[in-house]
Amino acid sequence: FPACPAADLYTIIMAAAAAAADGAEQPGMEAEAQELPLGCGGGGGLAAAGRSPEGEERREPPQASVSNGGDEDSGRELVELKVIWNKNKYDVKFCLDSTGAELKQKIHSLTGLPPAMQKVMFKGLLPEEKTLREIKVTNGAKIMVVGSTINDVLAVNTPKEAAQQEVKAEENKKEPLCRQKQHRKVLDKGKPDDVMPSVKGVQERLPTVPLSGMYNKSGGKVRLTFKLEQDQLWIGTKERTEKLPMGSIKNVVSEPIEGHEDYHMMAFQLGPTEASYYWVYWVPTQYVDAIKDTVLGKWQYF
Repeated sequence: FPACPAADLYTIIMAAAAAAADGAEQPGMEAEAQELPLGCGGGGGLAAAGRSPEGEERREPPQASVSNGGDEDSGRELVELKVIWNKNKYDVKFCLDSTGAELKQKIHSLTGLPPAMQKVMFKGLLPEEKTLREIKVTNGAKIMVVGSTINDVLAVNTPKEAAQQEVKAEENKKEPLCRQKQHRKVLDKGKPDDVMPSVKGVQERLPTVPLSGMYNKSGGKVRLTFKLEQDQLWIGTKERTEKLPMGSIKNVVSEPIEGHEDYHMMAFQLGPTEASYYWVYWVPTQYVDAIKDTVLGKWQYF
């Protein structure tokens, strides 16, 4: 080799080292070049994965489905009604394909009136099983409702009935029976001539013969026969004789006759109310208690 200056030798060595370094770096660069497509592919995968949720959000059906359902409900045909109850008026929009029973439930929510206590009127009594469309309800139709709440019934009827009973009791206290018109017309005839004698202030057992000579409410003669062995009371008039079981007589009431306190007017209750009273006038006072006790099942022993 030709002799080279030291500087030239150094330059040659550095050039060789650089060339060696360039040759060593080539495989690494190829590796990086091979890795890049994988990285892009991965990046592409991530991008695709990122697009997938976005795509799903764009296709998301649940809310759209619910919304459509709501649109269908709101799309049902409604009819405007005027519900009138107890002087109150309610403007109601109600589905034309709902039944009368469902309308009653709506009225209940408005008024508090239970469906069972409602009478709903539209061209007659509203049928519960038919729809408003079937009975041809149109916009602006008036629906009349009749009925009272349970509280209204209790608040009005109970005091009213109690008050009526109190008034009646007071009237009976104020005016003796013998002064009332229905009895006065019989008593004004005077004491019958053939009536049995009375003994004032004494109680006696029933006689073995009929009590006779008395009047009934029509002013006809009447007699009372007590058939103890048959447990019957026979009420006899000129026309016929009624044979009544003692147990069928609900009550016996009596009151002294004013001006003739030794005689009573007496009533036998033959039915559930006072309208069934059978009145007998001029009953000797000494037999009054024995008659009541015998008829009502309370035996007296003397």
